[in-house]
Amino acid sequence: MIDQQKLLDSKGIDNLTPEVKKILNETRSKLKGCERRKFMANVVLLMGRGGQIRAERELGWDRKTIIKGTRELKTGIDCIDNFSGRGRDRIEEKLHNLLEDIKQIVNPVSQSDPTFRTTELYSPLTATEVRRRLIEEKNYTHDELPTVRTISTKLNQIGFCLRKVTKCKPKKK
Repeated sequence: MIDQQKLLDSKGIDNLTPEVKKILNETRSKLKGCERRKFMANVVLLMGRGGQIRAERELGWDRKTIIKGTRELKTGIDCIDNFSGRGRDRIEEKLHNLLEDIKQIVNPVSQSDPTFRTTELYSPLTATEVRRRLIEEKNYTHDELPTVRTISTKLNQIGFCLRKVTKCKPKKK
């Protein structure tokens, strides 16, 4: 971490030269989590009044991150980042019966590999047709169902291959 007193003595925090900006941003990029936020808050506090706005404008730092770091400095409590809570939920969590409904539509028309080389089930239905049948037979709305690509992915995850079954070809003499 940068020695704050040296930074103040050399050219002062009021004068942010390109070299000082580079050092501050390099140091910030090497830190992670609460250490990074606390470093940013310390630099802003050294800048004095209007430091948050200057750091945002001149260094490209996020004000929300600076505010969070300032709170962490004042309270002494470090915030833990919830990276696992990010992202979109799976469609099965939103529509609980979707996979079962897809199986009920595809199972009657699917068949196994005629050469018995794989355990995959082949279905002549396309993902578009499965989506259409879900709307007609299972009373899903167009807006609540996922896209055709997602349905195709779910069919592959369940174990269905979306292609017509090729008949066993006799060996040529």
